[in-house]
Amino acid sequence: MANTPQSQKRARQNERRNEINKARRSRIRTYLRKVEEAIASGNPDTAVAALRAAQPELARGVTKGVLHKNTVARKVSRLAARVKALAA
Repeated sequence: MANTPQSQKRARQNERRNEINKARRSRIRTYLRKVEEAIASGNPDTAVAALRAAQPELARGVTKGVLHKNTVARKVSRLAARVKALAA
């Protein structure tokens, strides 16, 4: 348990940040799921649109510190390759 006023404040801040980060991660996963579903449906136009919508959300996750830069780069690269293969 936090004893000093500073540690109590940090505990409160950590709780708030945890909720915000959890919501942000959930939102990112939703966008990724939409891309996956679009790829599975086999419709290239829907997949491209879903990927375009997901990219800024993933980038926002990096700037907010929820995801690592290289993780997002890898995910976007792999999704883009799959969408491109679908269109071909």
